[in-house]
Amino acid sequence: MNNNLFGGVIPPQPPVEAKTDVHVVKSRLEWGEPAFTILDVRDRPVYNEGHIMGAMTMPIDELVDRAVPSLDKSRDIYVYGATEQQTAEAARKLRSAGFEHISELQGGLAAWKAIGGPTEGIIESQTPSGADDYNVVDRLKNHVEAQQKDV
Repeated sequence: MNNNLFGGVIPPQPPVEAKTDVHVVKSRLEWGEPAFTILDVRDRPVYNEGHIMGAMTMPIDELVDRAVPSLDKSRDIYVYGATEQQTAEAARKLRSAGFEHISELQGGLAAWKAIGGPTEGIIESQTPSGADDYNVVDRLKNHVEAQQKDV
């Protein structure tokens, strides 16, 4: 018997990769895919200034103590920190604690903001929207230009 209430309309999500591009997470959010969590492992005051909308704060020094009792170990978890090194350390800690589906969100908050991902926080609420925030064509153009600069 097929227990999929949507009759195959929503395809199953492939397992998360060890590292994930922000576009993948944004796409999952836009499609309303359930059962994943975004963790911000930066210090709480930095998190309060601005973070990915919906991300949970779990500072790296408290990460395992907070994650183990509150998150399912088979849940898809995307993690980001202040640096790529902090992100990698957080992912290692979570994997060592038995979490199965951990992915490092490449570029963290800066990459997320660069593609127009939704953010929230004290500073983010005071920052006016950019001209391209609501224009998909301009956002894509800006993203392509940014990618070409990185090459």
